[in-house]
Amino acid sequence: MSHRTTSRFLLLAAAVLFSTGGAAIKAATVTGWQVACFRSGIAALAILAIVPGARRGWRPRMALAGLTYAATLILFVLANRLTTAANTIFLQSTAPLYLLIIGPLLLKEPVKRSDIIFAGAVGVGLSLFFFAREHTAATAPDPFTGNLLALISGVTWAGVVASLRWLGRGTRDAAAASATVVVGNLMAFGISLPMALPISSVSASDVGVLLYLGMFQVGLAYWCMTRGLRHVPAFEAATLMLIEPVLNPVWAWLVHGERPATLAIAGGSIILASTLVSTWRKSRA
Repeated sequence: MSHRTTSRFLLLAAAVLFSTGGAAIKAATVTGWQVACFRSGIAALAILAIVPGARRGWRPRMALAGLTYAATLILFVLANRLTTAANTIFLQSTAPLYLLIIGPLLLKEPVKRSDIIFAGAVGVGLSLFFFAREHTAATAPDPFTGNLLALISGVTWAGVVASLRWLGRGTRDAAAASATVVVGNLMAFGISLPMALPISSVSASDVGVLLYLGMFQVGLAYWCMTRGLRHVPAFEAATLMLIEPVLNPVWAWLVHGERPATLAIAGGSIILASTLVSTWRKSRA
């Protein structure tokens, strides 16, 4: 197979692995803080082991990006334990909306007319979540709080993207992003550890879930993504990675029977479609 075909398969594999996060997080019987803590700790070790670039290029400037990434990791886990997997991933996908605010303020990036149209479309999708009638369930015991945490994770994810842009200015060292991912996971582990202790009991199935989340859902997925991005154009890569938010609620439905509200699905679809169109327009420009 050509390098581009192999890269496409790697990006697809990364998207599928990332998409299993919601269902796997809900499968653990330990607390959300414990999942966030040990998932990140295992992921940091896995990425250090399989991504050589993550072992070099460490510098103090990574602290900001690492901290915002750590917050995103923790919020994603806690939100998944309280609301549906669909709501969590769709609300986190509103990050580009906040980048339109962060970009001009911190990065001096201009806002174009097409960006404002995109922001309006995302805002419409986001508003549907507030009109959706959410029902509590075993896998979504507190939808309101979970939705709020997921919404905040969208803000912190926008902070991660902005921080990586700032970190990458003036350098072509691609290892900085990999090292930042490790720093963020280590920070998430350290921040979550006090809330994760004490550990009364952990079943064999919980150990399996945590190992899967750290080694495969994060570690192997990140390796596939970094390898796949080498030979695939940006728009095609972004399109392939959109499989993650599409499949995320599907796995939660298949494994846990979780059914998000109709308006939430509609809102998420608008957000994803708007992101796809915006990425396509920018790639053509």
